[in-house]
Amino acid sequence: MAATLKGRSFLKLLDFTPDEIRELLALAADLKAKKKAGVRERKLDGRNIALLFEKPSTRTRCAFTVACIDEGAHPEYLGKSDIQFGKKETVADTARVLGRMFDGIEFRGFAHQTVETLAEYAGVPVWNGLTDDWHPTQFLADVLTMREEFGDLAGQTLAYVGDGRNNVANSLMVGCAKLGMHCRIVSPDTLHPEHDLVAAVEEIAASTGGSLVVTSSVDEGVAGADAIYADVWASMGEEDLIADRIRTLGPYKITEKMMSSTGKSGTIFLHCLPAFHNLDTEVSKQNPGIQEVEDEVFEGPQSRVFDQAENRLHTIKAVMVGTLGN
Repeated sequence: MAATLKGRSFLKLLDFTPDEIRELLALAADLKAKKKAGVRERKLDGRNIALLFEKPSTRTRCAFTVACIDEGAHPEYLGKSDIQFGKKETVADTARVLGRMFDGIEFRGFAHQTVETLAEYAGVPVWNGLTDDWHPTQFLADVLTMREEFGDLAGQTLAYVGDGRNNVANSLMVGCAKLGMHCRIVSPDTLHPEHDLVAAVEEIAASTGGSLVVTSSVDEGVAGADAIYADVWASMGEEDLIADRIRTLGPYKITEKMMSSTGKSGTIFLHCLPAFHNLDTEVSKQNPGIQEVEDEVFEGPQSRVFDQAENRLHTIKAVMVGTLGN
């Protein structure tokens, strides 16, 4: 593992070189293989890890917790009501306190500036479990899944279909460009990513052999795609926009017809989860039409969503071991 990763925070993919991202993926694959083989190297033995959550979580919380325990560290969950974070105490002060007691800090919440401030003042590695702007650990799990399916990532095409200006789409654009992949953002004009970010990604892609296409045309966006990727249509905190998103994003629902229109029989379906793919949740029952993917696709043979979910564990473990491990 490159010495350049040691002691660093993992906040957004823009901060890392293509080689460093590839090294994290290789480490994740190695740690996954060792876990499957029953090998425990305890590379975080004796470490204490703070897990700060403004937003609730299933995969991120469980992945960080299990990764810590697998490698010999102690995880301490701190919910938004457990500490004075941002209420009676500033983020900077909280960071300086936690940095003196813990060896690393994970943060999952709203404003990206919060995790940047934590990293500035903590004095220990800080890892972004999700902010409004970026979701870098999710990207690692996404492309580890593609790597397991297709091998070399360079030249692979990923089409993200849906809300093109959220944290997942942002991270996919940057990460794919860094790895020489071809990324398509397929969304209505009103939900296209920010122009400045698109320009930055295009500059990265020009140096790696990758590419970025932003389009409102589903046919153009998914043609030749190796993977089609979906996310919920209204991110956490946007529940009041659900009705509008159903109207706007209805034509972008992932269907069996869309999957076949790639022209590739081996196209896989990815989703960061949770997913609305049926009417079995309270939200979907209250909002018929919110399903961003057909149940037949989600449960079908092209779906790799639970491989992807498992890979959150192995890639998060790689981030912690790579930046903090013995």
